[in-house]
Amino acid sequence: METLSLIGNAFIGMMNPMSILLLVIGVAVGIVFGSIPGLSAAMAVALFLPVTFAMNSHEAFTLLIALYIGGISGGLISAILINIPGTSSSIATCFDGSPMAKKGEAAKALGTGVVFSFLGGLFSFLILMFVAPSVAQITLQFSAIEYFGVCLFALSMIAALAGNNMVKGLLSACVGLIIACVGMAPIDGVKRFTFGISELSSGFDILPTLIGIFAIAEVLAYAEEVNKMGRATQVKQTVKIKGFGFTWKEFVAQKWNALRSALIGTGIGILPGIGGSTAGILSWMTAKKTSKYPEKFGTGIMDGVVASETANNAVIGGALIPLLTLGIPGDGVTAMLLGAFMIHGLTPGPLLFVDSADLVYTIFIACMLANVIMLVLELGGMRLFVRLLSIPKYILLPIVLVLCTVGAFATNNRMFDAQSIVLFGVLGYLMNKLKLPVAPFILSFILCDLLETNLRRGLMLTQNDFFAFFTHPIAAAFMVAAVLFVVWTVYKQMKDRRTGKAAGDEISD
Repeated sequence: METLSLIGNAFIGMMNPMSILLLVIGVAVGIVFGSIPGLSAAMAVALFLPVTFAMNSHEAFTLLIALYIGGISGGLISAILINIPGTSSSIATCFDGSPMAKKGEAAKALGTGVVFSFLGGLFSFLILMFVAPSVAQITLQFSAIEYFGVCLFALSMIAALAGNNMVKGLLSACVGLIIACVGMAPIDGVKRFTFGISELSSGFDILPTLIGIFAIAEVLAYAEEVNKMGRATQVKQTVKIKGFGFTWKEFVAQKWNALRSALIGTGIGILPGIGGSTAGILSWMTAKKTSKYPEKFGTGIMDGVVASETANNAVIGGALIPLLTLGIPGDGVTAMLLGAFMIHGLTPGPLLFVDSADLVYTIFIACMLANVIMLVLELGGMRLFVRLLSIPKYILLPIVLVLCTVGAFATNNRMFDAQSIVLFGVLGYLMNKLKLPVAPFILSFILCDLLETNLRRGLMLTQNDFFAFFTHPIAAAFMVAAVLFVVWTVYKQMKDRRTGKAAGDEISD
């Protein structure tokens, strides 16, 4: 009853013009930051953090939470329309969202992404509101060894991401691992693969890498298309948007996919440092492996967009759980929010629920309301978003290129990041030409640092005895599951190949 009373009081407290205005402004600005390649939710929160100095804590966190939710969801717009993830959380949305847009189903893809982003966020916020302290206690059992097990299991997904050609998939993953190893090693800071170039000491940042692989590669592919054909092809979009862009039957058919993806996203969000990009890819892969028609994934189906967008928005509520209950940020944005708590003289942790319960529940209600406003603003702007596809690419892509360059530079204020997008653009273009899948590269690049850091910390804890990792039940379960998953995937692919070959021989006979 006390919890319901606190929720009611917080809701009543939010029902004033200033709070609603902050929510609307925050979500709208967050959507803009999320939809522009190179900008991000973390950047939006960082830029607006000084604005909150003159606000009271309730208003400050209302604005920052709205920016967070708008920024994460906004990434789906550019991911679907121009095959460039606005944020790293929307990487997996490109896999099916962009093919849907190319087939003339941009409205359906956007409607699907927006609605299931809302549902994923709603699920994680309910978890946050009612079971946050209990769930957070479980994460206290996770040492570096358990995190290594989780990362290894996530990395095993490369076997499934490889598609029909395991060699090409593993080659793509190896390239990602090598590039992720550039710079200073974790723990001891030894420089690797820098070749005497000082700029490489800090390695390659995730945002410039994604911008190059997706955006610059897309520009290069378009330039080649124009050079070959003498003109550019333009997909004619007929904007027929009815309701949310999909039918009630299609919505109901996604219920288990959405629930599973929400659970994956919330779980990944609770584990500090893993993030929405990993959650989106894992959820997409899980949906593919459990689907009755896995061969359709990547060709433009609703299931892939549902999996990615439900999971990456569910990460938000999950990431707030360790922040509020333990004072541990779950991702880059919650690290900014931790700074906001300190600025306002507050210390996240168990005592926050006792000393500042009204603020905690204000944050919960702000999450809920911002989620609703995100749904309204993005569905309301859907026709405008789809009309972007009618802009000729020779006008749109140069603008995107400029924004990408600015975004890459703004990530760390390094000219090297702006220059590196060209390198990764060429790499992405060559991977497309050689038909190397991009997904294994992205997953291995993201997870490499986490995997190596936790492996080395774990070895320090066990006196360099790797077999001691298996004395930790949670870590052992994840590692065994990783091995079984790889073996099962390889076996299934070999079986499918033999079945296909036998069928081909039968037809030829």
